[in-house]
This record gives sequence, C-alpha cells and structure tokens, in this order.
Amino acid sequence: MCGIIGYAGETSAVPILLDGLEALEYRGYDSAGVAVVSPDGKLQFSKSKGRLKVLREHLANQEPLVGNIGIGHTRWATHGEPNDVNSHPHIGNKNKIAVVHNGIIENYMEIRAYLEKKGVEFVSETDTEVIAQLIEYYYFKDYDLLGSVYKTLHRLRGAYAIGVLCADYPGRMIAARKDAPLLIGYGDKCNFIASDVTALLKHTRTVSYMNDDEVAVITPYKITFFDGDRGVIEKEKTEVEWDVSSAEKGGYAHFMLKEIMEQPEAVRKTISPRIKDNRIFFEELAGKEELLKGINKIYMIACGSAYHVGMVGKYIIEKLARIPVEAALASEFRYASPLVDEHTLIIVISQSGETLDSMAALREAKRLGARVLSIVNVIGSSIARESDEVIYTMAGPEIAVATTKAYNTQLIILTMFGYYLADLIGAVSKEEYDEFLSELGKLPEQMQKLLDSADVCQQAASKYFNRNSVFFIGRNLDYALCLEGSLKLKEISYIHSESYAAGELKHGTISLIEPGTLVVAMTTYAPLLEKTVSNIVEVQSRGAEVISVVSESDKDKMNTSYENTFVVPDSHPFLKPNLSVIPLQLFAYYVALNRGCDIDKPRNLAKSVTVE
Repeated sequence: MCGIIGYAGETSAVPILLDGLEALEYRGYDSAGVAVVSPDGKLQFSKSKGRLKVLREHLANQEPLVGNIGIGHTRWATHGEPNDVNSHPHIGNKNKIAVVHNGIIENYMEIRAYLEKKGVEFVSETDTEVIAQLIEYYYFKDYDLLGSVYKTLHRLRGAYAIGVLCADYPGRMIAARKDAPLLIGYGDKCNFIASDVTALLKHTRTVSYMNDDEVAVITPYKITFFDGDRGVIEKEKTEVEWDVSSAEKGGYAHFMLKEIMEQPEAVRKTISPRIKDNRIFFEELAGKEELLKGINKIYMIACGSAYHVGMVGKYIIEKLARIPVEAALASEFRYASPLVDEHTLIIVISQSGETLDSMAALREAKRLGARVLSIVNVIGSSIARESDEVIYTMAGPEIAVATTKAYNTQLIILTMFGYYLADLIGAVSKEEYDEFLSELGKLPEQMQKLLDSADVCQQAASKYFNRNSVFFIGRNLDYALCLEGSLKLKEISYIHSESYAAGELKHGTISLIEPGTLVVAMTTYAPLLEKTVSNIVEVQSRGAEVISVVSESDKDKMNTSYENTFVVPDSHPFLKPNLSVIPLQLFAYYVALNRGCDIDKPRNLAKSVTVE
C-alpha cells in the first residue's frame, strides 16, 4: 500500500512528483505530500490530508517549493489517523532529513522510546517518523548520510521501501527496500524511484527492480547500488513494454469500466503465446516436465480476488489431473504448519507480485522444500523474482482497486495450466483436449458479446442499487464465482454482500432471507443446475428477489418469474467462469455508479497490499 515517487534531475521536481503521485494514487489516497531540497540546501515540504487534488491546491496557494530533487508519497493509513501531521514525508527534528515510506516498522515503539530518551521530539502517531528521526540522530554524530541510513536499517524490523532526502546533499537521494516494492527508473539527465512503473511511464521505460536489503544512491546522472553490507553491486536493467495510454482512462468514466472492457484483448494476449502447434505450451516451463510429473499435491496460495481464482483452479485441476489441490489464503497458509515437501507444487497468484502475505507464504513454502510457480501480472516483481518459475499474464496496467482483467487473465492461465498438466501426465483424452482448444479460441469473441450487452446489467443495477444486503449462491465452479461476485459488489458499492455454497442454505443461511432480499444465483454449472434451481425456489418462497446467471442453452429451463437473467454464451464448462464473471463485474460497477461511490478508489482499500 502507499505510493512512493522520487526524482533527481535538472528541472523542477514538484510537477514531476505530482504527476507520479497521480499515477500512484490507487495505492493509497488518505493523504499526500512532497519534499524537495533547493540547490542552496533548503529542505521544503508540503503535505495534506485527503486526495491528491487537496495537495495540489495547497501547493498552488503557497510559495513554490524550489528544487530539482524531491520525494513524494500518497498514503494508505496504518499507524495514525489520516491527517496533515501523519502524512508523509516525515521530517527530522532539525529539518535535515525527509523520509517517505511504504510498509510497517514493527519495532517502532521501541525505537521511539529510545530516541525520546535522547531528547528527540515526535509530532506524529506514525511508525514512519522513527525512520526520519533515527537517520537524523545518526547523521548528526558523524555527518555520513549513507552510513546513517545503514545504521537505521539495521535497527528496523518489518517491511519498508523508503526514499530519503538530506538538506546537506541537494543533488542526492537514497532509496532502500525490504519486503515492499521499489524500483529505479533511468531517464535522460534524470533518475527516479517509484513503487510502481506506472508512475514513470511518461518519462522512462528503463528500470531496475530493487531486491531486499539493497540500497541505492541516486543523482541526476548516476545511480549506485549497494548490498546489505554496503558493497557495490551491478543491477540488471529491464525495458517495460507498457505504454502511457495503458495507464490512462481513454475516454471511460472510470478505470474499472475501461479494464472490464479490455478483458477480451487481455485474455487474447494471454492465450496466444501459449498455443503452439495446436497444443498448450508454456515456454516458462520448458525443461521442467519431469519435475511436474513428480508433483503429488498442489497448493493455490493467494489473497482476495486472486484467492477466488485459486478456488476455480482447484475444481478444474483436480478434475483434469486427479491431483489433490488446496486453495489457501496466504495469510493463513504461512501459520498453519502446511504439509509440504519436494513433491508439492505451490502456485502463488498475485496481480502486483508484491502482496506481502503471499510473499511470506512463498518463502515458507520454499523453506519447506516445495517448488514455487507464480502467476503474476507485473514483470520483475518480487514474487516473480523469488519463484522457481513464473507465468506472466498479459493484462497490462490495472489501475482500479477492484481487479477485473487481472482476475480473468489469471483464471485463463490456471485453466490452461490444468490442461497442460493433465496432458503431460496422460490424464486427459485427445478428444477432450482438442474440444477445449477449440472452445478456447472462441473465448475472447464470446467475452466481447457479453460486454456488448452490458445494458442488461445496467438495468438490473438501477433496480437493485438501494438494497442493504445481497446474497450470492451457487455450486461447484459457480460457488467459486460467487465469491468473486460478492467481493466485487461489497468492495466498490459498500453493500453488505455474502457468498454461500447453495447446498448450505438450509444449514443456517436461509434464516437471513426475508421479503425483498436480493439473491444472485449462479446456474452456469450444468451438472448441478437442477439442484441450484431448487435452492432458488427455496429463497423465492421466502420472499427473495432473484437475479440468475445462466448459460444460453439453459435459459429456457429457468423459471420465467426471475426478475432478471444474465445470459452467458455456451462454452466449455471450464471456460464458463471467464464468461460468467463479466456480468457480475458489470452489475457491481453499475450498482456503485448508481450509489455515487468512488469506484476506482473505494474507501479504506488500496490496490497493492504490502502490509500484513
């Protein structure tokens, strides 16, 4: 969470910092701030509670911040309420040091108590302020800035990505990371730090990704990297293929709607490189066939929507490959003493590739001897770099906090992997395999057909946007889709929403159904259609109003009294989730729109969760 930007160059820093923060605001938007150092060594800063536009207004109404080197921050609050004082950057008592930080310092109270005994006065409630105060405390002992940063880092416990300015070094910026994302951007007579490449696309596509315990000293003309022992190291440069337009709205009212509409192309780009000679082929797994044949258990490890992808993957891969698959929340897996060994495949699913709980689960799995395959969207991200193998989705930048196209591309990768693995071990017939490939080729076009009929979802949303509670029910793959549909609705519309396996209704949940309750029923999984229809009748008899999601060929089997029906094209059963999720996304979007919610930046949420 939180977004960091830093710039060192030959032009005014503040406009560049503000543009970078605008691109990063999806990572946190409780407050924002910038700090710059003038050529004559004056540290200046401005910060404020609220969205970035509030900071822009403050800056427009005050004396300009003069300097060609600076750092900026947009915050998702953890320690201390969102207010001006708790906003970043944090400044040392003697106005020499400014720090921006993403992560959590677990021992900040211990450090704070130590510094207070030394006479240091704290002004905020944050954990971050101890970093600024401790660096400054050490700096005034020997005036060695880099040494002061290292001494500070050695005392910190927790996760951090930091940018540091010092008034005595008007041409220098220091960056460091541990368990939080941070990258370096290379420009023309300028260089950058950022939490995410989207902040840099206007200026450069050449980046280096920092690893844990690394420190970088950045000037407009040079970047020097150091390891944890202060030894100089070389870093590989990566060219980012995303362009600026990928991270812009392109005429849509919201990024979320744009990204929903981009799903057919994103899925097409994800599928195309993996089909070779009419077979599913993962270049990333070439040479690993014998290792995969020795797998006897699979864990899907993820958080949020990525976990829901794992739930779908569990059903599909178990049915295809007949290997036990367990979907596990990353935050639970690492503390559960999981039964993992060298024959276990861990599949870590993450859009950003920086999710802290998923990263910790990955490391625990590797410690136990498992092999790790990650499915991520961001090239060079931490999870990708620490995995044994990585398969990248081709979703491009996803800016809205509520994921849509990243979910769908992760889903198609897992489904294709299921067939790849089943074929590898001889668990699927040629006829079944070829049928799937045939249907796979039609998927982007079928997704577009659904998007072209978005008005059906819009009309339903205009009817039901004022409901206080919504229930999603389904069985098997449909139940896994219910989890995602419910999450989409609650996270952007703030309506209480729950998902249940339809067979569990009579075990307690049906007591919550009363006249006027909205139930969204997933009925696309044909083998259990009749059973789910019976569950629909049960909730209707207690006064519920029902929206059903049904396959084209099954719509005539549905009771015509259903208030609304979202019809999805007929397809292979294992591709139905890629289609069925689209009306759920659209319904959530239009409900939130009718309620006047901030769709791209829902309250209390951030895109990349880099704290526990």
